[in-house]
Amino acid sequence: MDINQLFAETVRLEASDLHLVAGFPPVLRVAGKLVSVEGTKPLVKEELENLVFAVFSTQQKELFLTNKEIDFSVPAAVGRFRANAYYQKGTIGASFRLIPAKIRTIDELGLPTICHEFVKRRQGLILVTGPTGHGKSTTLAAMIGAINQSKSLHIITIEDPIEYIYPPGLSLISQREMHSDTHSWSIALRSVLREDPDVVLVGEMRDYETIAATLTIAETGHLVFATLHTNSAAQTIDRIVDVFPENQQAQIKIQLSSVLEGVISQRLVPTTSGGRTVVSEVLLATPAVRTLIRDGKTHLIDNVIQTSAEIGMMTLETSLSRAVTERKITLETASSFAIRPDELGRLLKTQ
Repeated sequence: MDINQLFAETVRLEASDLHLVAGFPPVLRVAGKLVSVEGTKPLVKEELENLVFAVFSTQQKELFLTNKEIDFSVPAAVGRFRANAYYQKGTIGASFRLIPAKIRTIDELGLPTICHEFVKRRQGLILVTGPTGHGKSTTLAAMIGAINQSKSLHIITIEDPIEYIYPPGLSLISQREMHSDTHSWSIALRSVLREDPDVVLVGEMRDYETIAATLTIAETGHLVFATLHTNSAAQTIDRIVDVFPENQQAQIKIQLSSVLEGVISQRLVPTTSGGRTVVSEVLLATPAVRTLIRDGKTHLIDNVIQTSAEIGMMTLETSLSRAVTERKITLETASSFAIRPDELGRLLKTQ
């Protein structure tokens, strides 16, 4: 199979990812599980190079050979892919994430209803967190899509690489891709304030500079969406604060407490019907939460979430237990994804 046939097979089987590694046949991730592409043999070095180099531009190939790895996007005939090529044991490897052509809505994805309120905000910071491959980009795309269809605003996205392409709507959307549209995150984030944005999407808050710039953009009166690789809402707060030197952390706690609007920490979990469904933890920046952030008492945030269900907050375990009760997922699946297994057990006993 050539690369386009492999892409077509990815789409046909509704796989989320395609993996190419020397010594293994092409592998797809279908409903969270890895399966080999039927009728293929283990890839040898030359085959692998031909497959990966076929999707590179000349500039991308040069960057890859220089840096030994590269993030890029592939606009294929059957759909769009987010890709990463790398070296392992002296040979090329590559992973391709399928980006659906259609941006699904907040309700179609089954996201927390509070997302409808988040997109109505005029300013502040909204974070979507969770492990790699658990739908953070799709959730952000749904919220940006909702804004695009309902408001006339200037939306700027800074991504590495660009994932979803937004259809025409009411808003003006500028999408900037790392390396092809800008040289670095720091330059792009510094420049964005001079580009008259209303809404800014930061693909990933990945380091000190990115996090500091994102907080500043939110502080200057813009609505900012961003992602972090953290496992819970409370851990998200700690990660942001801990990236700064100790002598700056008190100031950052004040800054974060003033700009944060909410955190959605999510997982994609296997369903009983064979697909995957989203479960979420939701933190809202109430006055009590802002005080806890400012005072450095993040260990108390879980308690606030547990006692604030009436305003839209929920723990991951609440979302998991609801999915079990509705027979969407099994108890075994819920237990394997729970951060606090005892809390999950307590919730299931009371239902």
